[in-house]
Amino acid sequence: MAASADEPRARDLGIPFDGTPGSYNAITDVPGVTVGQVTLVEDLPDGKAVRTGVTAVLPRGRDSINTHSFGGWFTLNGNGEMTGTTWLRESGFLEGPVMITNTHSVGAVSEGVIKWRVAQGDGDHTGAWWSLPVVAETWDGYLNDINGFHVRPNHAMKAIDTATSGPVAEGSVGGGTGMICHSFKCGTGTSSRIVKVGDENYVVGVLVQANYGSSRLLKVAGVPVGQHLDEIDFRASVDPYDQGFSSIIIVIATDAPLLPAQLSRLSKRASLGLARNGSIAGDSSGDIFIAFSTANVDAGRGLPDAVIRMVPNGEITPLFEAVVNATEESIINALVAGRTMMGHEGHKIAGINHKKLQEILNSHNRLSK
Repeated sequence: MAASADEPRARDLGIPFDGTPGSYNAITDVPGVTVGQVTLVEDLPDGKAVRTGVTAVLPRGRDSINTHSFGGWFTLNGNGEMTGTTWLRESGFLEGPVMITNTHSVGAVSEGVIKWRVAQGDGDHTGAWWSLPVVAETWDGYLNDINGFHVRPNHAMKAIDTATSGPVAEGSVGGGTGMICHSFKCGTGTSSRIVKVGDENYVVGVLVQANYGSSRLLKVAGVPVGQHLDEIDFRASVDPYDQGFSSIIIVIATDAPLLPAQLSRLSKRASLGLARNGSIAGDSSGDIFIAFSTANVDAGRGLPDAVIRMVPNGEITPLFEAVVNATEESIINALVAGRTMMGHEGHKIAGINHKKLQEILNSHNRLSK
């Protein structure tokens, strides 16, 4: 159901994207960032199907509990949830990991994050005596028994404990297990860009949980792919998302020294990458984005005289471009990684047909090989 390391990603199919990715082409190209995912797939005796999970993004690996990061966020359309953002806006700091799961599991995941923080040691030293976790969600109730409450606090704790650097699994994994985008099986996707700002190279990484959009609006590399796909053979026969009932969570990481207001600006640019692929942010869509910087580590430690660096606003545009490009590719990576899935109440969602996708792009002269 999830794409393994030896299976093709979007670039492997010849889909062209702008910009230069990092070595993993993943959010983990940003030094220090780790990702953990717990995937729950089970067919229960009562006929119900579990197709869900949890994704954890740790800005500073296991040190995320002790050393906070400057952060900012943006909501394009607000029919969704990302907890902890009131304090993020007020303080300018992301404290701990970013967690992503399904809509009805936000509370369980939040509890798990708090339990994990407390378990790390003395609350007086770690700050775990007071915690407002950042937990985001998208709805997976078409393929998953969402009211079965199958995600529990221990799953969130495991996602954090197993977070690593390196390649990131995509498609039907973690919080993206039961997700659908543009009427095809979708889920988790990631990408990165290396950016030169002045004399310095920085990395921008993006991870998405994609669960949005109708098939007719799907665009890939600028081509209106959705208008060329056969409804019977290449997409789900049932399209619960055509009326805009959909969402996407986008997590942006960078090692560029940006302040909270700049990171809020950065998060807004994810909207443009999302739009490239055919999103219109419908009325019932939850499109919520968060960005953090791993620079300025001393500020995150709460030192009384921390010296802060920042990229001047006049030089921030290359980072904006990187977010747009990496967001676009992350979503297509999630789409390409999606595999046909049977789920709750016999519902079936097809993975996009790679060969057909390549044929359409080639007919528009948009295939790079």
